This record gives sequence, C-alpha cells and structure tokens, in this order.
Amino acid sequence: MSNYRRTHNPGGKFFFTVVTYHRKPIFNNEIHVQILRDAMQQIINKKTFTIDAIVILPDHLHCIWQLPEDDSDYSNRWREIKKSCSRKINPKSNENNERSVWQRRFWEHVIQDEQDWQNHMDYIHFNPVKHGCVNKPDDWPWSSFKRCVDKGFYSENWGEQEPENIRGMEFE
Repeated sequence: MSNYRRTHNPGGKFFFTVVTYHRKPIFNNEIHVQILRDAMQQIINKKTFTIDAIVILPDHLHCIWQLPEDDSDYSNRWREIKKSCSRKINPKSNENNERSVWQRRFWEHVIQDEQDWQNHMDYIHFNPVKHGCVNKPDDWPWSSFKRCVDKGFYSENWGEQEPENIRGMEFE
C-alpha cells in the first residue's frame, strides 16, 4: 500500500477535489446527491468540521473545509464519507471489497490566506459554468452558491463571465 504524505495543519482550511470512479456521472440525480449530503452530515455530526463552500457535479466535487483547532484529520473524514456513500449507491463489492463509486484518492490544498480562500471559493462556484452545465452559478442546484449570496459574498448575477482571478486555475 502506498504511504501518501498529507498535510498536518490542525484547524486548517482545505480545498478538496474528489472524483468518481472512472469519472462516471454518479451524482447526476437528486437521490445520489442527497446520499452524499447525508453522508457528509453524518460525519460532521461525529467529527466536527465546517464546509465553507461546495459544488457537486456529476463526476466530481470541490469543497472547502475548516477543521477544528486541534484536528488535522481530513483523510479519515473523507474515507468515512466515501464509504457511507458507496454502500448506499452501489451495495456490490468487487474482488478487492471495493465499490465503483469513487476514485481511491482525493486532492487537497491548504488554503494559505484570504486571497487564496477567495480564489478557491470562486473556482468552486464557477465550476458548473466552466463545465457547461449551466450559464450562471445561480442555476446549478448542487452548490453552496445561493447560501453564499445570502451571506453577501456574491451578487446573484456573479459568474456570468469567468472571474479574472480564477482564469487558468485547474483542479480537475
């Protein structure tokens, strides 16, 4: 088994990209999206963390998490979320006792400062437009964009054009 080095940053903010197995469009319906949401809420209830932003697309998701001050264990949280989700979406296991819902790993990035946080927030919320799913972020149902509009982070018509600060960013 590979020994991946993960960043140890208690109380840190992290940007994640998590991809479905072979990029299958597993999260293209409300039922599977709700299973993912329920799995995340279940883990939040067990091992507290907050989600600053999230977007769920058919074959991947991006999000920003804030971990508690004394905790840097995002890997186990992702493992539990993926396990819970996989059991409900695909109850059959292969010969390695795996279910074909998620790619084995995920990508993380430590949020460095306020500008880095804003860039990743914008990347998350513009992602459905970037992938041609909708014409503007407000139209995508599986995103925290509307919640961020309510908090005053964005105007409703934000993202009709690709924001300059995220041009060239690629976390797929």
